[in-house]
Amino acid sequence: REKRGKHGYLPTGAALHIVVVGFHHKKGCQVEFSYPPIIPAEGHDSSVLPDEWKYLPFLALPDGAHNFQEDTVYFHLPPLNGDMKCVYGVSCYRQIEAKALKVRQADVTRETVQKSVCVLSRVPLYGLLQAKLQLITHAYFEEKDFSQISILQELYDHMNGSLRGVALDGSQVYLGLSPRDLVLHFRHKVLILFKLILLEKKVLFYVSPVNRLVGALMTVLSLFPGMIEHGLADSSHYRPKSSVSEDLCVQGGSVSEEFVSVSVTDVTNATCELSGPDVTEEPASLTPVGDPAPGAADPHHLGPPSRSSPDSSEGDWETLDPGVLGGAHGEGGASGDGEPLEPFDPEPGPPITVQPQSTAGGQGLLTQGLVSGLEEDQYGMPLAVFTKGYLCLPYMALQQHHLLSDVTVRGFVAGATNILFRQQRHLSDAVVDVSRLPPVEEARIHIDDPELRRLLSLTTADLRFADYLVKHVTDNRDDVFLDGTGWEGGDEWIRAQFSLYVLSLLSSTLQQDNEKLLLEYGAPFVSAWRNTHNFRVWFTNKHPAMTEITAGHPFQGQYSVADVKLRFAHSVQNSERGKKIGNAMVTTSRSVVQTGKIVGQSVGGALTSAKSAMSSWFSTLAQPAVLPSPSTPEVPLDKE
Repeated sequence: REKRGKHGYLPTGAALHIVVVGFHHKKGCQVEFSYPPIIPAEGHDSSVLPDEWKYLPFLALPDGAHNFQEDTVYFHLPPLNGDMKCVYGVSCYRQIEAKALKVRQADVTRETVQKSVCVLSRVPLYGLLQAKLQLITHAYFEEKDFSQISILQELYDHMNGSLRGVALDGSQVYLGLSPRDLVLHFRHKVLILFKLILLEKKVLFYVSPVNRLVGALMTVLSLFPGMIEHGLADSSHYRPKSSVSEDLCVQGGSVSEEFVSVSVTDVTNATCELSGPDVTEEPASLTPVGDPAPGAADPHHLGPPSRSSPDSSEGDWETLDPGVLGGAHGEGGASGDGEPLEPFDPEPGPPITVQPQSTAGGQGLLTQGLVSGLEEDQYGMPLAVFTKGYLCLPYMALQQHHLLSDVTVRGFVAGATNILFRQQRHLSDAVVDVSRLPPVEEARIHIDDPELRRLLSLTTADLRFADYLVKHVTDNRDDVFLDGTGWEGGDEWIRAQFSLYVLSLLSSTLQQDNEKLLLEYGAPFVSAWRNTHNFRVWFTNKHPAMTEITAGHPFQGQYSVADVKLRFAHSVQNSERGKKIGNAMVTTSRSVVQTGKIVGQSVGGALTSAKSAMSSWFSTLAQPAVLPSPSTPEVPLDKE
C-alpha cells in the first residue's frame, strides 16, 4: 500500500493510465488505447479489461453523449488488488464529423466520431486533472488523426512529473467545485443533502449533461471536512454483476472479503444490514461498536413508508407545525430546567464569520485511523461515511444499475443521467433533481418515506444556519467583478461554516447531559445518526483536538418573531400545499394586475376622448364671431 507523508503528500506519480475510449458501430463502447497498457501482456491497443474495470468504457463515454458536442465525467473504479485504493477517473468527451478527419479508418462508418480521453488517477484532483485533460483532448481532436498518440504519452509523463509530491490539501483539490453555486441552486436544501449523507442513505442525483451532475455531487461532498482529500479511498469497493448473485447462492449469503472488507467490529452490524427489520425510535444511549443490543433495529435502512404520496413527496415534511417552535417539544425559549436560553444574536461573532483556526491546525497532521483505515486529522475528519459498502459513484452507467439493489451495498451517493434510474425511485431513499437552468428551474429533493422526511426536518436553529448562508451568498452578488472574491459568502467561507456545523455537532455528543444541545439539531435526526457506521467509528476513538470546539449549535438561542416568519416562509416554499397556495397567489395577483391595466386603459381612453371633446368645444367658444357677408344667406341662430 502506498504511504503518504504526514502532510498528505503523495510520493509517486498521480496518473495510472491514459485511456482513449471510442464508440464502435458494431461493438459499442470500447477501449481503443491505453498508456501504459492496462494489461501489459495485451499491448496498448487492446480492448481487453480486467473484470473489475469492465464498466470503464461506459463510464468514460456516458449515456446520451451524442446529444452534446462535449462533456466531462468524473467516475470511480474499484481497486484491482488489495494493495490499491479507489481509482479516480476523469474523462473528456468530444465528437467530430467524420468528413473532417484527415485519416479516416475503415471502421468509421457513421457521420460523427465519438471519443473520450480519460485519466485514471491515484488522487482525487478532479478539477486539476480536468483542466489539463481538456487542453490535451482539444489538441488531440485538432490533429484529425487519432493514430497520433504521442501527445497522450506526453500527457502521462507531464502529469506524473507536475503532480509528483502535490499536497492533497488546499485549493487544488476543490478546483471547479463551487459551494456558492450550490447554495444558490439548492438554498436551504443544501443542509438537507448534508444530513442525508450523514445518515448514510441511498441518494441519487439526476440531471444531464454529466458535467453538471458530477459537479453538483462532488461539491456537496466537499462540504464535509477532509472528505474529498482522504475520505473516498474505500468508496468504490463493489463487485461486477456477473458474480454477485452466484456467490450469494453458493455461499449462502456470505460475501468475499476481496471486495467488501468487513472488520471484526462490524460483523454483527453487517449481518443486520442484510436482513434488518424496520427502523424504530432509536434510544438516546450509544451502543458500542460491534456490541449492539439484542434485537436492535437496523440503523441503515428505514422500513417501507406507511403511506405513499408521490405527488407530495417533497413538501409534506416541512408543514408549519406550531409545536416545532413551542417549548413543549424541547425547542422553546427555555430549557427543561426552566433556565432561559441566551437570546439568539442575528449577527454572530467571530466563530462564525472567521475560519476556525483550530480546524486548520488539527488538519496539519494526519494519522491512520485504527477502525476506519482512513487518514484522519486530530478531529477525526473525515468521517468514515464511504466505507464498508457505502459507495460514492459520481457517475453511474446503466450497466451498473444492479448496484442499486445489491445486498452487499448498504448505501450510495451516485449520479445518473438515464431516466431509468429516476423512474425506479423505490431503489433510492432520495432522488435529487439538479436544476438544468438555475435559477429558473428549482432543484428538488424527492423523498417518499414520511419517516425519513421527519428525520430530515430542519429545526429552527438549522433554518437560521441555512438562511445565514443564503443571505451572505446572495448579498455579495451586487458587483459582477467582485462576486465571490471576498471571504464572507465565498467558497472557502461556506466550507468553513459546514466544518463548524459538523464539529459542533460531534462536540455536543461528547458532553454530559447533552439532550438540550442535541435538540437544536433535531432529536430524531441525532437519534438515527448515532446508529450510523460513521458516527460509531468516530465515537470509538479519542480525538484530542475536539476539546477546542465549543459544543452546541452555532445558531442556538431564544426564538423570536423572525423565527416564526422564517419557518412560515420555509414551509410555504417547500411544502406541496404551500407551493399550490403560492402559485395561486401569483396567478391571482397577475390576473388582478392585468385586469387593472385593462380597466385603466378603458377608463383612460374614455377620459382622453372626453378631454379632447371639451377642449375643442372651449376653443370654438373662444374664437371671435364671424359676421355673415351680404351674399351669404343668414343662418338661424338655433342651428348655430
